[in-house]
Amino acid sequence: MKTFLHVGCGPKRKHQTTAGFAGDDWRELRLDIDAAVQPDLVGTMTDMSAVATASVDAVYSSHNIEHLYPHEVPLALAEFRRVLRPGGFVVVTCPDLQSVCALVAEDKLAEPAYRSSAGPIAPLDMLYGHRAAMATGNLYMAHRCGFTRKVLGGTLRQAGFGAIALRRRPAAFDLWALACLDPMDEAALQALAGEHFPR
Repeated sequence: MKTFLHVGCGPKRKHQTTAGFAGDDWRELRLDIDAAVQPDLVGTMTDMSAVATASVDAVYSSHNIEHLYPHEVPLALAEFRRVLRPGGFVVVTCPDLQSVCALVAEDKLAEPAYRSSAGPIAPLDMLYGHRAAMATGNLYMAHRCGFTRKVLGGTLRQAGFGAIALRRRPAAFDLWALACLDPMDEAALQALAGEHFPR
């Protein structure tokens, strides 16, 4: 059975990740900075020393990298690469600042852009972090950097990934990236992305 590391899992479980990872052929290993969410391992994206080198087949990181300072992002991606086995890959999703800032340009900074399970989400929340969560003391939710499609792709390339697929979903205000440790032909890359990107 293949193993994926669910980085910054929060309260979410395997069935709340991607269609590909939700299958019976994947085992989930949960890692989070917050022990209160009962992860398998407590750690940060920039120090995943609790995870052995080359020990997982994939890494899944949903809405985590924007919580890092810009200079920490390469450290986190180096950790993602370190824990991957040969042939491994990373799935990353984060806010799409291009679509978020389009609303800001329309002077809709504090107006709800969509409703989530946590309530209405405004561009202000997507830029700086979920205000309601931070107001209750969860400052882990603060955002310290951000990405457009071009910047996310460039950042993953600079980190040394061999093949990268990207998807921008303006209506959902998010970006998706699948980055493979090793080079991969385009057809195989797109097929793998199809297993993990939202439909």
